[in-house]
Amino acid sequence: MRRPWTFWPLAAFFVLFVAFLYGPTLTIGILSFQGPQGGLTFPLNGVSFHWFGELFQQQAVGDIWGSFRRSFALGSLVMLITVVVSVMAGLAFRKRFAGAGIVFYLGIASLIVPSILVSLGVGILFNVAGIDVHWMTSGLGAQLTWTLPFGLLIMFAVFNRFDPAFEEAARDLGASRWQTLRHVVLPIIAPSLLGVALFGFTLSYDEFARTLLTAGSYNTLPLEIYGMTTNVTTPVLYALGTLTTVFSFTVIAVAAIAMRVSLKRRSQPSR
Repeated sequence: MRRPWTFWPLAAFFVLFVAFLYGPTLTIGILSFQGPQGGLTFPLNGVSFHWFGELFQQQAVGDIWGSFRRSFALGSLVMLITVVVSVMAGLAFRKRFAGAGIVFYLGIASLIVPSILVSLGVGILFNVAGIDVHWMTSGLGAQLTWTLPFGLLIMFAVFNRFDPAFEEAARDLGASRWQTLRHVVLPIIAPSLLGVALFGFTLSYDEFARTLLTAGSYNTLPLEIYGMTTNVTTPVLYALGTLTTVFSFTVIAVAAIAMRVSLKRRSQPSR
């Protein structure tokens, strides 16, 4: 069958979209492999891993690996809190209670508030309370206003499709509420929990605006990279961008494999 004429303009639009989406990342990746005399623009001046080696040397400005450790620790904590709170909220909203609508809209309202205003408000709140602004306190709170609504929406959708007959069967067999949750509910929703965890970590790991005024004296990785753009004029910045991109894709790949394994286990008949 011949393709309709609309296929070609839509295909061209899709190609342009993919080029626009991944072109900048690909450009940075290519420029990061320049030789020792390389610059910040094309054409390439040699090909080597020189600038990747420079990342592991003492930098004149910034604290690359310290900021990476802070972002990783913060992202892991945000991920854990997001998963736990989202599951608890999803379970709570399975039954209607007074004020459920108000609580729901309050929970997701931060999605429509400009991120920089959230960062400014959290920073001012901590200053008024006399608490030092720090990436693990005020930064954590600011980032949770971004990750929790996504986790809540995902878990609400999951539990709306959840068949309560599985829980009833477990209770009929003598399982307690905790046993039902642990051995029935959580294994069934495990792929969704991995999705929530991935959302929580990646949204925290690359968050800039909500961390800008709440990180205190120590930068997270996005803030460090932004600061380096005003000081570093060598391809070492591109090498850093390439490594962080590879790390992000690695996290996504690990989550995808874990989700695939979880789905495969669910599809296997129990013995």
